[in-house]
Amino acid sequence: MEIQSNFSLKNYNTFGIEAKAKQFVAVHSVAELKTILEAHKNEKKFILGGGSNMLLTKDVDALVIHIDLKGKEIIKEDDDYVWVESQAGETWHDFVLWTIDNNFGGLENMSLIPGNVGTTPVQNIGAYGTEIKDTFVSCEAINIESQEIKTFNNTECNFGYRESIFKNEVKDQYIITSVIYKLTKRNHKINTSYGDITAELAKNNVASPTLKDVSNAVIAIRQSKLPDPKELGNSGSFFKNPILLKSDFEKIHQKFPEMKYYEVSETEVKVPAGWLIEQAGFKGKRFGDAGVHKNQALVLVNYGNATGQEILAVSRDVQKTVFETFGIHIEAEVNVI
Repeated sequence: MEIQSNFSLKNYNTFGIEAKAKQFVAVHSVAELKTILEAHKNEKKFILGGGSNMLLTKDVDALVIHIDLKGKEIIKEDDDYVWVESQAGETWHDFVLWTIDNNFGGLENMSLIPGNVGTTPVQNIGAYGTEIKDTFVSCEAINIESQEIKTFNNTECNFGYRESIFKNEVKDQYIITSVIYKLTKRNHKINTSYGDITAELAKNNVASPTLKDVSNAVIAIRQSKLPDPKELGNSGSFFKNPILLKSDFEKIHQKFPEMKYYEVSETEVKVPAGWLIEQAGFKGKRFGDAGVHKNQALVLVNYGNATGQEILAVSRDVQKTVFETFGIHIEAEVNVI
């Protein structure tokens, strides 16, 4: 393990922001991770996964530890289900494609989400009607201070909408090293409830979709709306879709009857943040090298040499204008560093 100083993080964050790490090291096993944590016990540390859910607004004055643990395996199975363990450094989309190639169901609706496996429980990532909590069994995580390994089961993770214990109660205390998912081997629960997927399948004359069909539809939809981070710096959806009490939403809906929404419970509705941002006039707007994507207003982009501060300024302008227009606050989904 080589520790490098004054290390550029431009290729380690999907926004492509130029920022320097005071020190940088990549770890490829739990043993290496333990060694680094022990040796740098009293130093500031910054844990880096796939770099897909963060906005770097400054240099990182810490030891950046890049989690590059690889490997995946079947650890248990019966006639109906398979339990698959993936190491934290596996690329999420590659892992999803591997499950589909093996006809394991449950993750297909989350195809092409950027990032690594280890960060999926942190955000409780989700797309098109599914979330990690639906298939998540447990994860192993190492305590940064004590180096003890702890297993967190589904209940203990306190999953919510883009929320978990790792973003709240134990934030910055653990590093996830591996994750176990329980997937179907047969009688797959194909979820095509979202209109975009239904339309894409119909366009391809698919009447009885397989896991691969759903995955291909999701990939096509995402590619049509979302820019490839390798070509245009971004972190996917920058904002969460706000969830409002029905009583509050109804007052707003009276003023804006065309506002889209989805019921999430008897008392709450979800409003698409992309619709709010688009109606506020930001879709496709550019401010120097920072801007809002032309196809999906949820996505902020770096057209080349934007700084993290410039992208952050755009995000705050979006939040302010949406609140002034609709009285709805939209929260950033991305971690601002």
